Parts: sequence; C-alpha cells; structure tokens
Amino acid sequence: MAKYLSKETLKVFTNVIEKGMPLDRELANHVAAGMKMWALEMGVTHYTHWFQPLTEGTAEKHDSFIEYVGAPGGSIIEEFSGKLLAQQEPDASSFPNGGLRNTFEARGYSAWDPSSPAFIVDDTLCIPTVFISYTGEALDYKTPLLKALNAINKAATDVCHYFDPSVKKVFSFLGWEQEYFLVDEGLYAARPDLLLTGRTLMGHESAKNQQLEDHYFGAIPERVQAYMKEIEYEAYKYGIPCKTRHNEVAPNQFELAPIYSETNLAVDQNLMIMSIMKRVARKHGFRVLLHEKPFAGVNGSGKHCNWSLGTDTGVGLLTPGKTPEENLQFVTFLVNILMAVYKNDALLKASIMTAQNAHRLGANEAPPAIISAFLGSQLSAILDKLENSTSEEAIVLDSKKKMRLGVALIPEVLVDNTDRNRTSPFAFTGNRFEFRAVGSSANCSCAMIVLNSAVAAQLMEFKADVDARIAAGTSKEKAIFDVLKEYIKITKPIRFDGNGYGEEWKVEAKKRGLDCETSVPLIYDAYLAEKSVEMFKKVGVFNKKELEARNEVKWEMYTKKIQIEARVLGDLVVNHIIPVATRYKNLLLDNVYKLTQVYDKEMALRLSADDTVLIEELSARVSSVKKLVSDMVEARRVANRITSEREKAIAYHDTVVPLFEQIRKDVDNLELIVDDEMWSLPKYRELLFIR
Repeated sequence: MAKYLSKETLKVFTNVIEKGMPLDRELANHVAAGMKMWALEMGVTHYTHWFQPLTEGTAEKHDSFIEYVGAPGGSIIEEFSGKLLAQQEPDASSFPNGGLRNTFEARGYSAWDPSSPAFIVDDTLCIPTVFISYTGEALDYKTPLLKALNAINKAATDVCHYFDPSVKKVFSFLGWEQEYFLVDEGLYAARPDLLLTGRTLMGHESAKNQQLEDHYFGAIPERVQAYMKEIEYEAYKYGIPCKTRHNEVAPNQFELAPIYSETNLAVDQNLMIMSIMKRVARKHGFRVLLHEKPFAGVNGSGKHCNWSLGTDTGVGLLTPGKTPEENLQFVTFLVNILMAVYKNDALLKASIMTAQNAHRLGANEAPPAIISAFLGSQLSAILDKLENSTSEEAIVLDSKKKMRLGVALIPEVLVDNTDRNRTSPFAFTGNRFEFRAVGSSANCSCAMIVLNSAVAAQLMEFKADVDARIAAGTSKEKAIFDVLKEYIKITKPIRFDGNGYGEEWKVEAKKRGLDCETSVPLIYDAYLAEKSVEMFKKVGVFNKKELEARNEVKWEMYTKKIQIEARVLGDLVVNHIIPVATRYKNLLLDNVYKLTQVYDKEMALRLSADDTVLIEELSARVSSVKKLVSDMVEARRVANRITSEREKAIAYHDTVVPLFEQIRKDVDNLELIVDDEMWSLPKYRELLFIR
C-alpha cells in the first residue's frame, strides 16, 4: 500500500483499518486506483468480491477490468473504481438464505471489508467482502463475525479500564489447527461414497489401523512431505505463515497450523488454506479429505480453535501477569469466560454441530457432545481458594497503599503449568482457550461468532454488576472480587478436569444441568432459545429474524446431507454390493454342485459344509441389506412429505440415520466373506496405508 497509495491516502486508510473509521467514496476511489495498478503489474485481468455464504465455503464472481469508453463499440479501457471495489450485487436468492430472499427477490449486496487484505489468485484480484440482503440481513459468516468482534472489543475494553485506562482496543485472536486425511486419487475415484459425501459409508476396519500409535508424529512420508512443502510455499504467497506440520494419530491423517492472528484474518486465511490444500492435492495425485469422520474406527479430524484476547498495549488478557494487579485482570477475564461458556453451553455446541461433526464427537479421541471447560489443577485450586475466602482475606493493602488480591498470586510462569486434556471441548492451555470441538471442514466463523458474542455479553453484565456495587460505595477492587466470587460459585458445573470420554461423565453432566442433547436438529434449537435471542440482540450481532433464517438453513443443510448419503448408500448396496455377493454365492453354489458330481452324497456334504455355511450367511446378509435399504427409502419418502424444515430434519435423524449403521454392519460382514478379488471397492487397508 505504501508503494501504490499517496502518504495521505495511506494514513487515512490505515485509520479505517485499525480504528474502524467509515470509508467514504473518495477514499475508496484512491484505494481502488492503487489496487488496480498493483494488480495489473501482477498480471491480473479480473476482479471478484470474495465472500462467505452459508454454504461453509466461499463464493466469487469474476469480472474483467475491461470497460468501453463512450458507446459500446468504442475504445476499451481498464477501469476499477471505488464503487466497484466497495460494492457489488450477487444473486441473493441463489445462496442459502433461510427464507430471507425469494426466487423473485434476487437482490443482495457484497460490500468490501477493508480490515481483511485483498489478494491475487492466478489472474484475479480477490476482495474480501460481507454479503447482505437487500433488506439488510446478513447472508454470510463475515458480517456477524465482524459485529461480534466489534462487540468483544467494546465490552472487553470497558472492563480493561478497571485495570489500565490507557487501553484503547481489545483484539480477538485465533490460531487454528487444521487436521485432514490424504487418499490416493485413484483409490478415491473408485469410492463413490468418498467422491460424493466425503466419507466412507461402508468399509470394514483394517486389521491394523492406529492401535500401534506408530503414525503419530512419525516420519512424514516423502510424497506427503512434497505436498506439504508446496502448500506452505503457496500459503506464504498470501502472507499465511504456516508454522507446524506433522502426522496425526490415524493412518494417512495429518495436520498443519499457522502462527495465530487476529480472528477475522485467521478465518479468511483458513478458508484460503482449505482451497489451497484441495488444489495442490491434485497436483500430487492425492485427494484431501476434510470430512470430520471419513473412516470408521479411527480418529476423526477437527479444527482446534485456539482463542484468546489481547490489548493494543500488548497485554494478553488470558496470560497470567507478573503483578497482583495483572493477575486480578487475568482472573477477571478467565472467570467471565467460564460464565459465558456456562450460560451458553448449548449454544456453543450448536455452533460447532453439523451432520459430519456428529460422527466425530465422542468417538476416537474427539471431545464429547457436552460442553465443559478444563482449567487444570493449579487454576482450579486458585478459583476454589477465591470462592472460599472472605473479602477481608483476599483484599489487602500493600506498602504502596494499593489494593491487591492477596490470595490470587498466580505463579509468574503459568504456561504449561497445567496438563492438557484431549477429552475437553474447551480447555485452558496456558494463555488461551482451545475450542477443540470445531470440525475440520467448518468455517471457524460459526464458532467464533458465538464465542465472542457470548463473552462480550457476559463482560457487559460483569461491568454492570461491578459498577452497581461501586455506585453503592464499595471500592473498585472489593466490588470486582465480590462479583468474581459469585461467578466462581455459579460456574462450578461447567468446570471438569476429568475424562470426557467416560460414560460416568455423561451421567454427571446431566446432574450438573449441562446440555447433553445429541440429536443435531434439536441441538440447533439453542439458537432460538429466548436467552440466545436476547444475548445476540444485546451485543448487536443477530436479530431474531436472522437467527430463524440461519436455523432454517442449518436444518435444510442437515437434511440434504443425510439425503445424499442415503441415496449413495442405497446405490452402492444395489449396484455394487449385492451383485458381487450374489456372484460369489453362485460361485460357491457351483462348487457345491460339482462336489456332488464327483463324490458320494456323504462325502460331498462333508466337503461342502464350509461353503454351505458361507452360502447361508451370504443369503441372510443380502436379504437383510435389501430389506434395510427398502426401509431406508420408505423412511425418506415419509420424511420428504414433511413441510417444516425442522421436523423434516428431525425425521431424517430419527428414522433414516439409524438405518445407516445397520446397513453398514451387513455390508462390512459381506466384505469379510466375499472373495477379495471380486470386491469392487478399495478397502480400508488400501485407503489408509497406500501413501
């Protein structure tokens, strides 16, 4: 920008980015001119507004810089004005909108987000934008995310002023960890279920999978390392600083992670990385699987979101300080985050729940479908001590006549003083919380919108509680302590440092009043709970109409994904599995018949006994799977007659999904019986171990 913008334009535009100042058209024209000059020098011929519709992917429509001078047919110039930079009009009815737009009401607007850098892909200038309807409702993920980040900035800055009046801004930071599987492209093409749904709908476990734990952090296979190196090289072109790469637990599962950044930018970078991963994979003969559970019986893939808050003065609000005052600030934010998670546990679960992630949660080292927070023994002991102390014990006067929190002298170095808990969906890891329940294919925005909104609303409530006590004559430090002590008692049910995989925890969580719902369509109801509607309204992120529309999209998306899986599963059973099983059965029958032609009846029966057992099992399995597929088709027909998206999604969850596992059980047993040479689908041992 310094090269292509004037000093004055750069100064004003920097204020727009850093301070959220309004962007006027004249400034937009100057920036557009500089941006066009940069783009043309880079060989760019087209531009696009790059936005995030409710499809969990990105969208773009490319326009060239070419314009006519005067009437059509006149001279051609390359034009890119501030108007084209700042606003465009994609079709709002063609993207998921939950009824906010009808087919005949197509108008919607994409508007430039100056806080996220423009970038170039091939010959196209990509401009990150929001996407809103003609009537102003958000139709994307970025719009509410920016509102949530604004809310957390304001609320957290107000609370910071209790401790440091010089703080002008609080940033939300995100460091994501992207897990994924790689599958050879040829094997991928031979599995219609992987091709169309992203996961294997059938397939018996390999005799060896991850039980030896020999893949985790092992030497990266040469072909995979070449793939990883190219991803990093491509990512660096876009300013995405990849930091970590390694083998994950499951065979052919891997992870990459960048250096953390401001949340809005981190989300854009993750969407870019997922696109780069898919593009580069093809060059190396791979297909990348971002589905949360592509293979049964081995670890699924998550996108752990490491979330923290920091001030413009360079202070990490979740990093323990070196002085009592800094530690009081740390405890204040820690406890308020616990309060936000406790009040909104069902909503946080709804923010990460999808048809795909439902397979992962609670299975093979993934966090359970119950939101709890892990603090570790040291922090838990400190909060317990605070809860059981009196104001007089906790608030003491030091030699410089400053009030301080006497019992909360947290050790100066707390990072790594707590163990990690892989079973916790929301774990404190030294200077941040790790939201481990987010799925690998997800747009991080969905979880970050809820988390930042909930914490912002809670900080607003905390400030009101403290200010009320101060107004009544209580000192600031004592007011903060008294409110924190109340919050610590209230939030005890959300704190859990034990094994989240255990069945005992499900029982205990229910006793504590935590949300234990596992039905995806019912989990989405949390968005429309009265307290959720009020919370989002309070922080200015969503209105009720937008929440209702988004839930319609979520229910519809769930139904469509299950619908597609059911169709693919039915097709595979009818056109692949049953013909192969029948052919093998006929081969065995032919063998039995030939034995009767060579040997006497008694000898033939004895020699064909094993074949007869196999024939009977094949017949029983084929009959069973035919019946189950027929039941599944009928269950879909019944569900499809339901007009309510919510009720239809519930019907698919309750009547269609349970048949998947029953069908799979029969098919997987057939895979063990049928001649390997005849089995037409690549098996787990090939998908997971051919590198």
